[in-house]
Amino acid sequence: MAVFRDTVPRTFQGKLYEINWALVLLLCLLGAAGIGMLYSVADGAWDPWATRHATRFAVGLAMMLVVALIPPRFWMAMSYPAYLGALALLLGVEFFGLTIQGSQRWLELGPIRVQPSEVMKVAVVMALARFYHDLPREKVSGPTGVLVPLALIGMPAVLILHQPDLGTALLVVATGAVLIFLSGLNWRIIGAAVVAAAIAIPLALRYGLQDYQRERIFTFLNPEEDPMGAGYQILQSKIALGSGGFTGKGFLQGTQSHLNYLPEKQTDFIFTMLGEEFGFVGGIAILALYLIVLANAVAIATSCKSTYLKMTVMGVATTFALYVIINTGMVMGMLPVVGVPLPLISYGGTVMLTVLFGFGLILGAHVHRNVELPKGAGLFG
Repeated sequence: MAVFRDTVPRTFQGKLYEINWALVLLLCLLGAAGIGMLYSVADGAWDPWATRHATRFAVGLAMMLVVALIPPRFWMAMSYPAYLGALALLLGVEFFGLTIQGSQRWLELGPIRVQPSEVMKVAVVMALARFYHDLPREKVSGPTGVLVPLALIGMPAVLILHQPDLGTALLVVATGAVLIFLSGLNWRIIGAAVVAAAIAIPLALRYGLQDYQRERIFTFLNPEEDPMGAGYQILQSKIALGSGGFTGKGFLQGTQSHLNYLPEKQTDFIFTMLGEEFGFVGGIAILALYLIVLANAVAIATSCKSTYLKMTVMGVATTFALYVIINTGMVMGMLPVVGVPLPLISYGGTVMLTVLFGFGLILGAHVHRNVELPKGAGLFG
């Protein structure tokens, strides 16, 4: 059985009281910003995006609270099954996946369309957290402590790259690398990995990317070379952001976006639209909200006594931070366009639900922060 130290809430009411409601409020503010921007994207109409976004957020919010109230020993026991389930879904995409705009990333399960790569972002965090929780500290830098995490990260990353979805594959790899680093890996191994990456990255850029992916990198370096073709998206994004000025043009008043100069404005480029309508002030306000959310998550991680909870919280927080960094860097021309949404604001069902599920795990870690989970605990251990 789990060993309880200090005060651990046992009742439903006690757990509700222990939930970090400030963090819930911050997430609701981000969700509301998404609803507002999607309402604006549709020129002041609730359909086709704002109503669905609001509905998904409400469902995800309820799910998040339910996840937070479930004892962490359940999620620890489900970590490997969740990973294997997500891996099976990724394999299913290879054979039965739905292709949209040249990418085979989705599965249709009856009336529901699922993007398994988004599910894997949380599943790989849970699996790595469980692995490091059970692994003795002295074995972290041994063959098992290095090779098993690399396999857990590498298998889904290869499948996601094949879809192809470079942005999501990079997120999975980067999140896994952060958790490996946080596990206490020997610095000599980290140094060797950095050297290997420095050698491998140029080779991967030269030989491992598809033509369109290589073109995106060249476009990032020089978008003006093809302003009406490959460079169109990023150039229009920069124009829209710049035209917003300090305080923006006003809600529903964005000319670049509403005149359809800005592509994919309901998904990957929604931050650009926000910048045009609310300016530098609005953009900074949203980034400040994200930063406060992440600060709360890190604070929760440091308060947890269980390795599993610490690693889970830091993994989910890392994925969330990378979403924000890559998306905002992409629309500002600081990173190549790789198709990463802005969490809780961009339109997208699977992304919304997996992000909120992840924050359910974070909230649950806060509620159960004083729980010491035993090594190798089972479902009822």
